[in-house]
Formats: sequence, C-alpha cells, structure tokens
Amino acid sequence: MSAFVEAITGARVPVIAEVKLRDGDGTDLLRGRSVADVVAAYREAGAACVSVVTGKWFGGNAELLREVASRIDVPLLRKDFITSASQLRMSRQLGASAVLLTAALLPAGVLPKLADQALELGLTPFIEVTNAGELPADARECVIAVNNKDIKHRERLPADVERSTGLLADVLATGTPCPVSASGIDTPEAGARLIDAGFSALLIGTGLLQAGSPREWFAQFEQARTNA
Repeated sequence: MSAFVEAITGARVPVIAEVKLRDGDGTDLLRGRSVADVVAAYREAGAACVSVVTGKWFGGNAELLREVASRIDVPLLRKDFITSASQLRMSRQLGASAVLLTAALLPAGVLPKLADQALELGLTPFIEVTNAGELPADARECVIAVNNKDIKHRERLPADVERSTGLLADVLATGTPCPVSASGIDTPEAGARLIDAGFSALLIGTGLLQAGSPREWFAQFEQARTNA
C-alpha cells in the first residue's frame, strides 16, 4: 500500500484537504489569505493528505505544488489534467505523492498506461470517475474517486453527492484500497454520511476553504460520526 493511501486510510479524519485558488466560476477561494495561511490551517487541523490544484482553470500552476510541498510534510495529490509521462515526472519532482487521472478526459487505452507509468515513478494513481463505464477493471494499486461534479462543465453545475453512493458498489468491485468521494461535500455531516456509507476518504476543497476554520470542520465531522 502506498504512503498516500496509508496516510489517508489511517487518519483520524480521512479528509484530503485541498488547496485551490478559485472555483469553477472564478470565485476567489483564498479571500485575502495566502497559500501559506491555508496550508498552516490544514497542518494545524491535522490533515493527513493535501490536494493541490495546479490546473489553470482553477488559477493554479506547477509552482503552487512546489510551494505547498515546502510548507507541509504530508503526502500530496497533484490535481491537473495529466496526459503524459513528462507531466508525471514533473509531478514527482515537484513533491507529489499521487496524481489525478481523469477518466472522462483520457482515451480508453491511455488511462491504464499512465497509471502504470505513475506507479513506476512511485506515484499513486488517483483515478477520477463519474460513471461505472469509466472504472478500470483492476484498481488494486489505485485510488478511485467519484467526482460529484462534472469536469466537462468545469465543475460549474451543482454537485450530485448521490452519485457517490450510487457508484460505491461498482467502485469497490475494482479492488481499490481507497474509494473516495470528491467535490460538493459542503458540510461535516454530509461527509460523515459518506464515510459511514463505505467510503474510505473524502476530498474537500471549496467546503473547507469557505468554512473558515478547518480544525473546527474536522471537529464537527468527528462529532457527526460519533452521533451517527
């Protein structure tokens, strides 16, 4: 099991906290804070893993990953439109432990090839899907994440969290050690319900960035699970 998967599945709060500069509509998510401020808040909250959105749609770039890597010592996921081996190598050099591979944007034959190349570099493939047809047959060495939003619309449409629960059985059938529900999880209670349903982890960006205090969000999540 990779360090990324071990970190998140063994975490007290299994949340991959995301650094994202703006949302799909262009809204500033930092709201006057620096990247250092956001990372410090995640570190204080005890985030086990951090996602860094380097895609230009969301205001990111490769140097954002380098900066986050210099400020926190936990496994990092690079979220971007990864389509080549050179991007995988750069991700590793910049400090990533895992890389996003978006099934909807990759030809059928490319996804497994990139996943194998990522594994050879010591990167965990973080395969994002929106329907059962995008799932790989064998994901025993990969994270499978159900995106509750539609990347084809730049995640501008409302989230459908029911997508995650509806796909969970198919996701588990791939053998993944870490099924993740990603995007559109706006409250600790909603996150707790997804974990209780059978997901190993959550990826939360906008919800955490708009919450103000990640530490308080984590505490409320733990309370919601205790009360379940």
